[in-house]
Amino acid sequence: MFICRISIFLAMASSIAFADEVTDWNRVMLNAFLVPPVPAAPLVQRSSAIVQASVFDAVNGIEQKFTPIHVPPAAPPGASVRAAAVQAAYASLVHLFPGQTLTFDQQRVISLANIASGAAADNSESIELGIEWGQTVADAIWAWRSTDRFSIVLPPFLGGLAPGEWRPTPPAFAPGLAPQLALVTPWAIISPSQFRPAGPPSLTSDQYTADFNEVKTMGSISSATRTADQTLYAEFWNSTSPTGFWDPVATSLGADRHLTLSENARLLALMNISMADAIIGCWDAKYTYVSWRPITAIQLADTDGNPATIADPSWKPLITTPAFPEYTSAHSCVSGAAAAVLASYFGEETQFSVVSAGMPGTTRYFSSFSAALDEVKNARVFGGIHFRTACNDGTTLGAAIGEYILTNAAQSVHGEREGQLGR
Repeated sequence: MFICRISIFLAMASSIAFADEVTDWNRVMLNAFLVPPVPAAPLVQRSSAIVQASVFDAVNGIEQKFTPIHVPPAAPPGASVRAAAVQAAYASLVHLFPGQTLTFDQQRVISLANIASGAAADNSESIELGIEWGQTVADAIWAWRSTDRFSIVLPPFLGGLAPGEWRPTPPAFAPGLAPQLALVTPWAIISPSQFRPAGPPSLTSDQYTADFNEVKTMGSISSATRTADQTLYAEFWNSTSPTGFWDPVATSLGADRHLTLSENARLLALMNISMADAIIGCWDAKYTYVSWRPITAIQLADTDGNPATIADPSWKPLITTPAFPEYTSAHSCVSGAAAAVLASYFGEETQFSVVSAGMPGTTRYFSSFSAALDEVKNARVFGGIHFRTACNDGTTLGAAIGEYILTNAAQSVHGEREGQLGR
């Protein structure tokens, strides 16, 4: 069937501009996240890590350059690296999104036809061996993560009514999202609580007062002090998942630096498992401290025991408040992890741009990764959904996880720190 399909799609494949199979299928994955029902942003990181870990272990299982994420190198001799990467991504996506299988089937045929054509074509036997190995790896990763406790069912989380304690927020007043995520087995860090921060400031502290007044002024839907650009970027950074922002940055910078297929596989794996572990660490903090959101804090400020915080029962944020506790900021955690990996590869002072599938036509430009992280933090405060401390501590948590994973996952079997271009 494979050879037959090649004859059908060869002309189509030859007319498509390919980067490499790893980055091509990263785009397929990102597109899959946009098909309704769109997964909640905090849940995307687990899926992207499943795909990119599978791709990396499939590629590495043939090349045997690094320690695996999960699947030890055992590919049959002569297996096509390119076909293994395609099949690992394809099979993982079918596991995750079975309703999109037809789309994945069509893309797979085109990808395999491209591998079988041109001056650098792989022979049919090599391709079949690569397909077999890629499927083996994807199935093994899927089986592993199917026991990570993500699927356990907990009672609806409603928080509490004490001052400072999270409770469901308008307009949906939904229970806390996915409390089991705080209990999920991490990808590479030791435990969800390994990098747990100290917690939000006391309600009567100067720090809380400053955080409260900043978000009350800058994050209000009717703020008179927030600039048009601040409003734009608050909405921009809320328009898609962190994976949807940072994976295209990684592949774009990789293309600029002419990263190989293998280098792209490792970069995307390290970044996506860092983001996945960052969201687990973030959820551990959220459901440990159960801190209230600004909309609750501002409307009920007369209950917090702090005379410097003034209640406004009619206050509303620019952005709809997500349905889970406030501390730490999930976007800051995940972006902190992604930026740590990218800065390690390309250098902190790298210039880059960020786009969003949720806001076509809008592009944000940055002269460094720290500048982008500063804007992410501001976006959550100016959007009215986070206090400054939650963003600062979230970024620190994510960066620590990213650095830990860079040092401990997918390490060179030769003892060298390979693949980080900025070090």
